Amino acid sequence: MKQLHKQPSLNQQHQIPTHTHTSSYSSKSAKQQTRSSSFLRSAASYLLREQRLLFVLAGALIASTFFLLSPYYHSSLSRLSFSSPDEGPHRVLPSFHHPSLDRSSTTKASVSVAAAGGGGGRRVPAGLRKPPLRIVVTGGAGFVGSHLVDKLLARGDSVIVLDNFFTGRKDNLVHHFGNPRFELIRHDVVEPILLEVDQIYHLACPASPVHYKYNPIKTIKTNVMGTLNMLGLAKRIGARFLLTSTSEVYGDPLEHPQKETYWGHVNPIGVRSCYDEGKRTAETLSMDYHRGAGVEVRIARIFNTYGPRMCLDDGRVVSNFVAQALRKQPMTVYGDGKQTRSFQYVSDLVDGLVALMEGEHIGPFNLGNPGEFTMLELAEVVKETVDPSATIEFRPNTADDPHMRKPDITKAKELLNWEPKISLRQGLPLMVTDFRKRLNEKK
Repeated sequence: MKQLHKQPSLNQQHQIPTHTHTSSYSSKSAKQQTRSSSFLRSAASYLLREQRLLFVLAGALIASTFFLLSPYYHSSLSRLSFSSPDEGPHRVLPSFHHPSLDRSSTTKASVSVAAAGGGGGRRVPAGLRKPPLRIVVTGGAGFVGSHLVDKLLARGDSVIVLDNFFTGRKDNLVHHFGNPRFELIRHDVVEPILLEVDQIYHLACPASPVHYKYNPIKTIKTNVMGTLNMLGLAKRIGARFLLTSTSEVYGDPLEHPQKETYWGHVNPIGVRSCYDEGKRTAETLSMDYHRGAGVEVRIARIFNTYGPRMCLDDGRVVSNFVAQALRKQPMTVYGDGKQTRSFQYVSDLVDGLVALMEGEHIGPFNLGNPGEFTMLELAEVVKETVDPSATIEFRPNTADDPHMRKPDITKAKELLNWEPKISLRQGLPLMVTDFRKRLNEKK
């Protein structure tokens, strides 16, 4: 019993270590408080020396004022819209992630920065500017393709040109060879290729009768297999795809002027069918990829286009007349010369292609100048511009040559806010200057 009374109670057993731990924790806490207060005193002393605190406060005030007063502050939190004087309607930038992450964002994220002094456009702060698009242009060394490449690079995008140089020329692109955002690949679109891009402008195909009749089987393979390969690429990488079709899909039309709803009057077994029916098939493939595979497609039906960099001897009427007049040869008119055509300057076409790609409408869209000329009237304009003494020589008409060709561009005006600006008498002298220079270089 005495031994039992001598044993400490349970409370006493636990109290001993409790006091020990409490003392230890109190010591550590005091040390931590001492260190904290010492750090705060050091930090305060550092900020107060040499007016460092004043500089910190001034910097915070300037940064806050910049963001609060910036006209882009509130719009950047929700939606940001801009207008470009040379690219048509307003577009909206809903987000700032890279366009390759979202197939639909390629267009929605496109923001045009107004040129200095240009209209009501506003500059985008560097921090809000969208990353440049990566764009492939098939047939980009050709007449129209090279002008399109000029425009895309000028607005800050990166461009990859694919061309087999059947009708394209390196001379059309040589002024871009030192540009780090430009790349040229010798490639035939009949063969597949793997690339990572945001947009595909598919222009690859010989477009003049002289060239597409030279190897008609190759022409239709380019229109079918080439378009299949580019659509397959667009499907795999989620790129937007634009097909440059042609007014030739209307054939020798029974409707005048031609609307996009007109199905055409085409000879499926004629000498021009490799091009006419090839482009009609390319349109079919584009729409089937859109409906069946969800590819974003755009279809442009291009009417007669002229301008610098056209092939000197491609068989098209404007280049034929200009080259013949400059060489002091008779201008060749096929048939009675009463066939009509509409001629648009190349820069107008390029503006239309970009407006179509950046817009929200699939098409097809007629892109052409509704100003209509007979072949004899065109010959007279060329004589006025080049050589008043030039003569005309009549020859039998070619097979399946359309008698009338004039676009109805109401749809493009309303939905793309696009229409041509340069008349034939304004644009023709620019083409003549280019042709004269190239002909002199050949001598």
